[in-house]
Parts: sequence; structure tokens; C-alpha cells
Amino acid sequence: MERITLALSKGRIFTETLPLLAAAGIVPQDDPETSRRLILETNRPEVRLLIVRATDVPTYVQYGAADLGIAGRDVLLEHGGQGLYQPLDLRIARCRLCVAVPEGFDYGAAVQLGSRIRVATKYLKTAKAHFAAKGVHVDLIKLYGSMELAPLVGLADAIVDLVSSGNTLRANHLVEVEEIMSISSRLIVNQAALKLKRTLVQPLIDTFAETLHDQPDA
Repeated sequence: MERITLALSKGRIFTETLPLLAAAGIVPQDDPETSRRLILETNRPEVRLLIVRATDVPTYVQYGAADLGIAGRDVLLEHGGQGLYQPLDLRIARCRLCVAVPEGFDYGAAVQLGSRIRVATKYLKTAKAHFAAKGVHVDLIKLYGSMELAPLVGLADAIVDLVSSGNTLRANHLVEVEEIMSISSRLIVNQAALKLKRTLVQPLIDTFAETLHDQPDA
């Protein structure tokens, strides 16, 4: 039996994907938040879900370990999107990629043309391109978590990170000074799978598209 595999990450993306899956008649048989299983079967034997780290979703799809996946725009920009077809912006897991600094920090003076600034982030490619476009020399420090700590202990002048409510920034006396881009999650498809498994892949893309069309664009 031919089957397709959809790569997802735990948390917000998984939760906000459930209504799209339901519209396609797909219901996971396990909850990844409580199950230890990394491959989840669904009520449809030809469809299974792969639970991986958010940053790994494009890699699994690129190399064909998954036929489709759902990944944030931030992750796709860092990955580069090689070998991936991106048919839909699913408009889920929305947030923004921003520059934040400690309260009282003179960001305007720090990013004058030709200046140098230290920035902590896990979004190295995006941050580098952003500051290069401003003519600012940037020393990038790669961190994987607790980004807000970096300016507080003198590791960096600023951070580039995802912001949703802004509560974490405020709790750590940081302020958002620049929005780099808005972020949402995209459906990505392995190009070979789109050709070889079109009878399974295309209906799923079409159903997602129809469901999005029927939703108000909040």
C-alpha cells in the first residue's frame, strides 16, 4: 500500500495543524505531547505523521524521509529551502522575528552605518542578512535557547528571536526595537513525492488550500 508521511513538530504547530488535518479526514491516533511514539499512525492507513524537532522538518522532507511537512518561515529561511516545494502559507503559528535590546540601550546609535554590534540568535542567516542590509557589522553569537539572558549578562548587545506576546521580553527587561519579518508556518512538499505520489499528495494540498480559503484571514 502506498502511503504518505507528514513531518510535524510538537507544540503550537501540531495543535494548529489539527483542524487542517481534520478537514482532510485525518485524525492522529496518539497525542505527541503524551505519547513517546515518534511515528504516529492516523485513522487513514495511507497517512502517518512523523514527530521531529521543528528545525529538522525541512531536512526530513528534502531527503524524502517525509513526503510533506509543516515548518515556520523562520526555519525555512535558515534551511534555505533546497529541494522543497512550498505551495501554501498555512497562516498558523503566527509570530514575528524581531530585534530586542535591554531597556535603556540606545539601539539607534548602536546600528549607525559602519558600526559593530554583538547579536545573540539561532537565526544566523536571517540576522546576518538583516544587519548587512543596514550596513552594520555584526558579531553573531549562536545560542539555542534562553536568548533573553544574553544581553542581561553582557554576552550580546541585542538578540534576534521570535516574539509572540512579548511577555518574556518584558519579564526580562528587554524591549522590541525592530521587526525583521512576520512569521507563519508553511506546507512544504518533497518534489519527487509530488510526482510519484501525486494521487495522495495533491488532494491533501487541495484540501488544505480550500480550508484556508474558507477561513477569515485574521
